[in-house]
Amino acid sequence: MAGLPLLGGISAHEFLRDYWQKKPLLIRGALPGFSGVLSPDELAGLACEDEVQSRLVRHADPQWQVEQGPFDETDFAELPERDWTLLVQGVNHHLSEAAELLQQFNFIPYARLDDLMVSYAPDGGGVGPHFDSYDVFLLQGQGQRLWRVSEQQDLSIVEDAPLRILQRFDTEQEWLLQPGDMLYLPPRLAHWGIAVGECMTYSIGFRAPSAQELGHEFLSYLQEHLRLPGLYADPDLQLQSSPALIAAAMQTQVADILSQIRWDAMDIAQFLGRYLTEPKPHVQFTQRKPATTKGFLRKALQTGVGLDMKTLMLYDQHHIYLNGESMARAPEDAWLLALADQRMLDAQSVGLLSAAGIAQLSDWYQLGYIQPLE
Repeated sequence: MAGLPLLGGISAHEFLRDYWQKKPLLIRGALPGFSGVLSPDELAGLACEDEVQSRLVRHADPQWQVEQGPFDETDFAELPERDWTLLVQGVNHHLSEAAELLQQFNFIPYARLDDLMVSYAPDGGGVGPHFDSYDVFLLQGQGQRLWRVSEQQDLSIVEDAPLRILQRFDTEQEWLLQPGDMLYLPPRLAHWGIAVGECMTYSIGFRAPSAQELGHEFLSYLQEHLRLPGLYADPDLQLQSSPALIAAAMQTQVADILSQIRWDAMDIAQFLGRYLTEPKPHVQFTQRKPATTKGFLRKALQTGVGLDMKTLMLYDQHHIYLNGESMARAPEDAWLLALADQRMLDAQSVGLLSAAGIAQLSDWYQLGYIQPLE
């Protein structure tokens, strides 16, 4: 299998076998000539928008301070010359160049992809020594950032700090990243990034939900979809000398009722597809009026269609999932699989769709899930 320049010439298979969730990988010149997809001013502009998640982290030793966006231009004008960081989540939802950058990481399944976070920091800026619970590729944009890494087992964090700052950090390796360099880090590896002069870093994160989160979300799914027959009943209720006592008979009957809770592989699959494509709470789609559909179809037949940058689309053997919704998968749905894999359909493919396929595209366009390609 041919190597990928993005991975320093090793193949995706070699990367997954030798590095993914195992050990860090430094890749010099992963994207030669890369200096970013937006400027510091454009990043600050995004951080001022209501629908964008952003944070401002300041450090005045030993204190850390975190402010949540949206921000105002005056917030940035009052910042010191060093030791702060602006972080903006989900830049791929708002900038097509950022969405295209993420496509270069499609050797990892979309089911694992979270988002692209972009950070800007003047000299000394960073978020301190910490560890993440997810996999991340740290791609250097403009400027330089020094990365320190430790495989230490002690991951104790500072109590009452607004960030998960490690109490102790023992540098074992360090690298100075230049524009276009990239560092892959597996979960729970202690690391510390420090801006050397002004710099911007592009963090491509891959979600790794905790077992607790999966359990909580699955039980919530069951709560919405489970239907248990019958009612609690006690026609043979016995007189109790202690009215506050919960009788063993009642406990047994409730246990029998709850023992009816069952789930199978299809329930797991349905839950997982919906869970992985459910948009985050802050994500909003721009809905369109039905009257605009004719214009959309005319444009789609000329240019093709693409998923909106905020849209999440996955599939399994039996279903297709789109933004938390599911639909049964049929043999004639190959075009939907192509749309999910490529995140677009060319004009020729749109022209070959059945009337049902065109109607589906029209519905999704009105919901804001897809759009014609430019």
